[in-house]
Amino acid sequence: MRIVAGSARGRALAGPKATSKHIRPTADRVRETIFNVLGQWLEGQKVLDLYAGTGALGLESVSRGASWVVLVDSDREALSLCRTNTDALGFGERVEILAQPVERALEVLGRRGDRFEIVFADPPYAARVVETVLEGVVRSKVLAPGGTVVVEHDKRETAPESHEGFERVDQRRFGDTLVSIFRIP
Repeated sequence: MRIVAGSARGRALAGPKATSKHIRPTADRVRETIFNVLGQWLEGQKVLDLYAGTGALGLESVSRGASWVVLVDSDREALSLCRTNTDALGFGERVEILAQPVERALEVLGRRGDRFEIVFADPPYAARVVETVLEGVVRSKVLAPGGTVVVEHDKRETAPESHEGFERVDQRRFGDTLVSIFRIP
C-alpha cells in the first residue's frame, strides 16, 4: 500500500496485521480512481476521513495538496496506524486524529464549526451505513457548500440515488466494493 500521487508519491503506508478483522485498507487502484473522479489536486481543501483505518484516503489528500485533514476512528490498531503513517510522511502539522466513534466525532466537529470540502467514509462493510453516514453529515453540518461525500461500501448495500438532500453523482464498482459519490445540488 502506497501513496499514489502528489508530494509523497510512492511512499509506503503501514497496513494492518494480517489477523485484523476491523481494518480493510482502500486499495491503491480504488484510491487512484476516486481521485481521478474528484480531481487530481486538492489545493487548500479541508478533508474529513471517517472510519480512517490506515488513514490512506486522508493522507493521499494531504499528498495532493489538502490543507487540513481530520482522521476519525475508534479502533486502537487503526489509530496507531493513522499516527504511524502521518508521522512517517511528515504530515503531522496538517493532520488531526480524532479517537472517537464517527457519530461522536461528527457532533464535535459540527460544534467546533469545522467545514470540509470532501468527506470520505469507509465503514465496515457489515455495518450497512451509507444512509446513516449521509444523515450524520447533514445533521452535523460539517460539509462545506458544494462539498462531496465519498462512501466506500459493500456491493450488496444499495446506495440511494438521493438521500437527505444529497444526489448520487457517480458510482464505481471494484470487485465486491462500490464507491458512491454524493453531492448536495
